[in-house]
Amino acid sequence: MSPLTRPICLSVGGSDSCGGAGIQADLRVFEARHVQGLSATTALTAQNPVTISRIEAVSLAQLDAELHTLFDYYDISVVKTGMLVDAEHVALISALLQQRHRGLLVVDPVMISSSGKPLLDAGGVDALKHALLPLATLMTPNLDEAAALLGEAVAHPVDAAKKLVDQFGCAVLLKGGHGDGDALLDLLCDRDGNIVEFSHARQPWSVDQSHGTGCRLAAAVAAALASGDSLAPAIEKSVHFLQVS
Repeated sequence: MSPLTRPICLSVGGSDSCGGAGIQADLRVFEARHVQGLSATTALTAQNPVTISRIEAVSLAQLDAELHTLFDYYDISVVKTGMLVDAEHVALISALLQQRHRGLLVVDPVMISSSGKPLLDAGGVDALKHALLPLATLMTPNLDEAAALLGEAVAHPVDAAKKLVDQFGCAVLLKGGHGDGDALLDLLCDRDGNIVEFSHARQPWSVDQSHGTGCRLAAAVAAALASGDSLAPAIEKSVHFLQVS
């Protein structure tokens, strides 16, 4: 087993060629939040902050080998997932986590890029719902992803967050970044239905700065959980980290 003394977080997701999102962003956040970062790659992308021109899925054999090799050596505290491509990749990851992972799981249900490129096919969404989310400690959908998971538009965020908890059995951090106005509201609904609100100002970020914010927030929460924080303090610290980083 690894002699490392820092908590260990594993990012499972896509590689972002411009480095602003995906596993590159996660690893930077893990280092900034003082945890050891590992990665397993589901797909390679050719992208910049405004477009994705090509996606190539990593073979299932390669992904399986990466995950097994990491779990053979490291005591992984938290796994954070991002872009998962399709049903086959989701099924492989879910089965391995169920067999090998004894820590926490943060699922960022990445479905579509900000430029409109699909990042998870229809079969993958179904597998996410039935295989991966039931294993999760926390999922972190934005408003569009919440609507896709629920099959209906999000009219009332609190109601939507509670419906997601009821449907999937994990805590939900419903991110408000796709909402309107200068003040944004993120909502945590825990497994018991308790709501905690995190309000913050919309930042005047450039396209480059806003690229990958969902990845970075979920990674920061994973790092805080690995360091021993409970959900609400982990999210509060992570929202602040994202605002000032």
